Amino acid sequence: MEKLIIAAAICGAEVTKEHNPAVPYTKEEIVREAKSAYDAGASVIHLHVRQDDGTPTQSKDRFQEIVDAIYKVCPDVIIQPSTGGAVGMSDLERLQSTEIVPTPEFATLDCGTLNFGGDEIFINTDNTIKNFAKLMKERGIKPELEVFDKGMIDIALKIDKKGLLEHPLHFDFVLGVQMTATIRDLVFMVGSIPPGCTWTAAGIGRAEFELAAAAIIMGGHVRVGFEDNLYIEKGVLAKSNGELVEKVVKLAKLLGREIANPTEAREILSLAKK
Repeated sequence: MEKLIIAAAICGAEVTKEHNPAVPYTKEEIVREAKSAYDAGASVIHLHVRQDDGTPTQSKDRFQEIVDAIYKVCPDVIIQPSTGGAVGMSDLERLQSTEIVPTPEFATLDCGTLNFGGDEIFINTDNTIKNFAKLMKERGIKPELEVFDKGMIDIALKIDKKGLLEHPLHFDFVLGVQMTATIRDLVFMVGSIPPGCTWTAAGIGRAEFELAAAAIIMGGHVRVGFEDNLYIEKGVLAKSNGELVEKVVKLAKLLGREIANPTEAREILSLAKK
């Protein structure tokens, strides 16, 4: 079985210091959390950025500032900017994260509209998805196909049939938002993608480590981090993203999977560092 890639979603756009005081906002805090995850074994940093007051932003300048700072302390890490941003952002606003220098080697591509709860709807029309895929292909950015239910896999495969994606495809199954996060669901999702694809599982909240263990056994990869879950165990807030990554490393050791470093992760994901 190939080595395990661990991605750390270190801050997201929705969680706040009121939920967990360790959630990073400032450049210094985001770099601290990226370094803690990297040192613990993460080879991919899934990156949202914030203003210093915690407001989510897709500002190109803010992304550039923070990406440059992360590379100073983690020079070989894979930085995966989010093109999702936050609820209510325009497509052009969201795409600013792909305009930094060097051009990102990897970025997210959300494959459908999502109910976040209450009145919050994260809109991704067919044209949005097509345009994002086309732009990423033109810029040489590998998309991580973010899917929150089975229908989004079908949308991704429809986009692929239009020639807008490069193989091998890579999926991220984010379960526990719109689709329940059980091992049954993960098995169904994995069985719904074409042979030869790579995939990562991200369980939201209490499902994070259950799905991580399943992904390790099934030969997939794992995403953890404050964006998805704030607790190291029931009722105990995690002190850092690194602590969450360390728990996955321990699970992997128990289950017989070695951890991929960034060079190995690039090979598994068919990335080329720029």
